[in-house]
Amino acid sequence: MEGFLEAVAKISGWIWGTPMRVTLVGGGIWLTIALGFFQFRYFPFIMKETFGKIFHKAEGEGTISPFQAATSALASTIGASNIVGVPVAIAFGGPGAIFWMWVTALVGCSLKFSEVMLGMKYREKNKEGEFVGGPMYYLTKGLKSPFLGGLFAFGLMLELAPSIATQAVSVVQTASTIGIPKMASGITLTIIVALVVYGGIKRIAQVTEKLVPFMAILYLIGALIIIFANAARIPEAFALIFKYAFTPIAATGGFAGAGIAAGMRWGVARGCYSNEAGMGTAPIAHAAAVTDHPARQAMWGVFEVIVDTGIVCTTTAILVLTTGIWKDIPASEAASMPARAFQALLGDAVGGGVVTFSILMFVLSTIIVLVYYGEKQAEYLFGTKFSKFMRVVYVLSIIMGAVGGIEFLYQFLDILLAIIIFPNMIGLILKTKELKEMKDEFFNDPKYYPGAKVKNTN
Repeated sequence: MEGFLEAVAKISGWIWGTPMRVTLVGGGIWLTIALGFFQFRYFPFIMKETFGKIFHKAEGEGTISPFQAATSALASTIGASNIVGVPVAIAFGGPGAIFWMWVTALVGCSLKFSEVMLGMKYREKNKEGEFVGGPMYYLTKGLKSPFLGGLFAFGLMLELAPSIATQAVSVVQTASTIGIPKMASGITLTIIVALVVYGGIKRIAQVTEKLVPFMAILYLIGALIIIFANAARIPEAFALIFKYAFTPIAATGGFAGAGIAAGMRWGVARGCYSNEAGMGTAPIAHAAAVTDHPARQAMWGVFEVIVDTGIVCTTTAILVLTTGIWKDIPASEAASMPARAFQALLGDAVGGGVVTFSILMFVLSTIIVLVYYGEKQAEYLFGTKFSKFMRVVYVLSIIMGAVGGIEFLYQFLDILLAIIIFPNMIGLILKTKELKEMKDEFFNDPKYYPGAKVKNTN
């Protein structure tokens, strides 16, 4: 068994090396070019339509508001890794890893925009009257490939049980640091998640639209207090990021040093993992949104990348760099850097409490949405009755993660994730022409985009 698990680990390590980076970053570059660098050309308009219209009522058909759909998707992407994953990237790749994280996010905007747009176009109503969609629908209906659609749905349905369990592990371990028994925190988390997900997408959206902004703002305020306490080092932090994106960095203190390749590897990996662009999960949440055009809702996908990677991950990076803690703590303990940075200024109780509470909230929101994603895959494959059965399985996997016993399944997480990414990326690339047509239809029509040039028919 041990040899088998080692083989699985080697396979997943290889897949998430060059093949996955080429697929996601290369696909992002391809779509960025094909869509005319829209995320740069229309950036002010995209911000106006998302950040500027958070509380506006949308027009069109749908089950939940555009902002609720975005916060539901964000609940999945903004997780504990935004706090602990970024310092790990710095520890192994150096400060230059953050530059490559930004680059990956910029091209990732085109992936998120594209998959949400396709998800909106090919969505449909289920038996309960709710709009449902995602890669399984646009691969089957749009690409005419039931095989790829089924492969995506089956892979994601399987991947989510151990994924939810690993999220639960981070909750109980974090809670145990402040004296809460693992079983108590596991049961509490299970009850909270069950109460939310059994209300369907409307209740999930109602919870996430309040929880996601609250948890993000709480963490950002705490981090910014510490960053501004070290304001004199902010220019130095950005200088480190840009300098060591293109030059090796020597060992110093607890930092072992890193080459350019390591910085690129860890930065790209962090960028891909943090915002889930290209993974195909976001369209599942967005498919329920009220909108008058697929491209309008797809702009909220760009909003997610900016919030997740551009704001939350970047804040964590600057926090770690301005405090200088990245040079003092060895890579094996990199995940503790944010907590130690908070504790250095705010004290063990307050500083540690803010980080602990933030992680708990981030993980709670992630689990809630992951259960919904899993239900939708089960519904697509086997119908609504089976989806309710899988809901029970996913909720119970929280307890399993809390008490242990399914750790061997964690070895398969990366391979299962690859199984859903490759079909989705194939769909996005093969639907490039259609994506360009939808984008042009929106931005060339004054009804949707006020800046569109009206063609002279005389």
